[in-house]
Amino acid sequence: MTDWHKTACSLCYVNCGLEVAVDGRAITRVRGDRENPRTRGYLCQKAQRLTWYGDHPDRLTTPLRRRPDGGHEPVDWDTALSEIAGRLRDIRDTTEPSGPGALAYVGGGGQGNHSGGAYGNALMSWMNSTRFFGALSQEKTGDFWVNGRLFGGQVCHTSEGVEECDLLVAIGCNPWLAHGFNRARNEVNAIKNDPGRKMIVIDPRRTETAEVADVHLPLRPGTDAYLLGAILALVVRRGGADEAFLRAHTEGYEQVAEALLRIPVDEWIAHAEVERPDVERAVELILAARAMTVRVELGVQQGRNSTLNSYLEKLLYLVTGHFGRPGTNALHSWLIPLWKESRGERSQITGFEYIGGYLPMNTLAEEVLADHPHRARAVWVDSSNPANTAADTVSVERALTECELSVVVDVAYTETAALADYVLPAASQHEKWEWTFFDFEWPTNYFQLRRPLFAPLPGTLVEAEIYTRLLEELGALPDRAELDRLTELARTDRPNLLRHAAATLREAPGIAPALLYRTLGRTLPEGAASAAVLWPGCHTAAHRLGPAVQRALGSESSGTALGEELFDRVLRSPSGLAFSAHEYDEVWSLMRSERVALAVPELLTWLTSLDPAADRRDPGFPLSLVNGQRRSHNANQILRPPAWRRTDPDGALRARAEDLSAAGVAPGDWVAVVSRTGRLVARAEADETLRAGQVALPHGFGMSVPDGRGGRVVHGPRINLLTDATDRDPIAGTPHHKDMPVRLERPTPEERETAQRDSDRVRALMTPDRRR
Repeated sequence: MTDWHKTACSLCYVNCGLEVAVDGRAITRVRGDRENPRTRGYLCQKAQRLTWYGDHPDRLTTPLRRRPDGGHEPVDWDTALSEIAGRLRDIRDTTEPSGPGALAYVGGGGQGNHSGGAYGNALMSWMNSTRFFGALSQEKTGDFWVNGRLFGGQVCHTSEGVEECDLLVAIGCNPWLAHGFNRARNEVNAIKNDPGRKMIVIDPRRTETAEVADVHLPLRPGTDAYLLGAILALVVRRGGADEAFLRAHTEGYEQVAEALLRIPVDEWIAHAEVERPDVERAVELILAARAMTVRVELGVQQGRNSTLNSYLEKLLYLVTGHFGRPGTNALHSWLIPLWKESRGERSQITGFEYIGGYLPMNTLAEEVLADHPHRARAVWVDSSNPANTAADTVSVERALTECELSVVVDVAYTETAALADYVLPAASQHEKWEWTFFDFEWPTNYFQLRRPLFAPLPGTLVEAEIYTRLLEELGALPDRAELDRLTELARTDRPNLLRHAAATLREAPGIAPALLYRTLGRTLPEGAASAAVLWPGCHTAAHRLGPAVQRALGSESSGTALGEELFDRVLRSPSGLAFSAHEYDEVWSLMRSERVALAVPELLTWLTSLDPAADRRDPGFPLSLVNGQRRSHNANQILRPPAWRRTDPDGALRARAEDLSAAGVAPGDWVAVVSRTGRLVARAEADETLRAGQVALPHGFGMSVPDGRGGRVVHGPRINLLTDATDRDPIAGTPHHKDMPVRLERPTPEERETAQRDSDRVRALMTPDRRR
């Protein structure tokens, strides 16, 4: 009989509950976990490829130290941590305390891999550093900034009511492939098959979701703000504003309406290159909707005017009153917020604002390479690969090699690890206790603590252990006697543990995660020590969300007892659990302000200054590149061998046949993609679902992998060789990756030969005897 183990998918942030069968150290079968209270057995096409996650030729099993010749040599853990601690101490001690600290910290967790994040924050605190960069600041911080202005807090985050809506508006996203909300394919099918429910898709491409929509608006790339502005203007002109909702819950609508009514609707619709009757039909559906929900993704969050796009999509449901009711958008609770509040602090190097505790990933190289007394002198990278995933690869590589110290914590020898001074090997996501922090559901919200499927590989450590050993080397933790005393108190008086540790934490509050790991963690069952950092979060949730937590748990406990019960339930619920259950009218309690502040002056000024005449494409780069497209089996850059990709083995450049022909290229040929800053060669593939003038390269390629013969080969296009880090949103600094100006050319004979050779080497790794 097959022994099934409960876990969760790590290939997108929905993190569906799974059951997997294992053989040795390999996942051999995957099915949906019917006992998971959120996803209820749902399984998409990506999770079925989780069988490829496991041991891999690039797994690291010993710390590495850079040699003078640029290569790496193995060292033991004590040597690595002692040397790193000494260099960190020197950097901290020679850094002016008035600045943002000298450490630039990147990552702190990936998809379904968050247990190390709190411990990395402890190191940042010891280094007196505020420079935090991550995937969220490459994608989402414009959205967080808008939420902060509307709802009073940047941790106020919106969710969708897809299951109960009668109108789904999907903007810049393709839920059929990218998911992004719970049970996405089931819900898209349910809407398609119900004559009483409708769907609008706003996307340049005729995606799988657009194919089944009632209205598809295939706008010109980069014109989302124009089209959304025109739709809002028509809604207001036709009396679609919900006056009762606006009076009861918002302020500033008059300023918003004034700006919207100034929009030259016909001109903006023409600029977006969509048909006026199709826009009229979309507006009619919006005005007729009983419960509309709006779903957006990176198509607008990494497009032109991205922060303004985030504002306009929220105005669409707020102005029409589709908020806080079944089937509409709402705010959601948190067990522990995935990001922080920022209060307008700005980088001394670039002037960009901290949003959600983050600086823009696009500015990482600038923070290091600047001729400034407060530049970043050290770079610490955890579960991230900025040399491959951040804009402007060349500048990022230079920053990593020119800083005084670079350290990478990861499971594999990534492109970033290859440039680092030290590489510290971590246990993989399935070799430790882990959790999914993307708890974005409303009105009931969920959390899942996953148990390890395998023992860590010899020589690797979980991130919590790595950071705690380093902090001990730095002298940041109390001595063994004090740790033993607090450990005993954690066993006998857990609710009061932090009170007992108050004297220690008063001197260094930032070390709390490591202190909990070394004390409370030692009392937790089955090696779940790294989950100790969830304990204070459970108490905070019980305090802030008391009635909602009681409903979710079916508990009559309150106060400290409720926090303890929640933590215990998290530990013993391998399929996950509901941790909060709100009534719909309680959505307002999750705001950080009394009313929704609709009028955001900076964004209204931005909106009214949009000018189609000034928004024209450079004739030298006439095509729009979707840089990082989601496809059937690509998801993220978590380590997997090349053979995991069932389709698209080369990571093809997709374009309409006429756009390929104009460059003198046929489908199947190699094609050069040229931007203002770089050039790469990819396999050409015809795709008639794209708009004319739009081309696409996939997300998740460009990684260097062992070729099985002692060398390495790059698998597919390394797309950030094309990106310009300065081509970014003016508020959030997020890149315009979904609308990059490029042109296509025939490659040189040398480029074609190199591309074909690398493709052959990668395909040799995909032979049937290498497949599971």
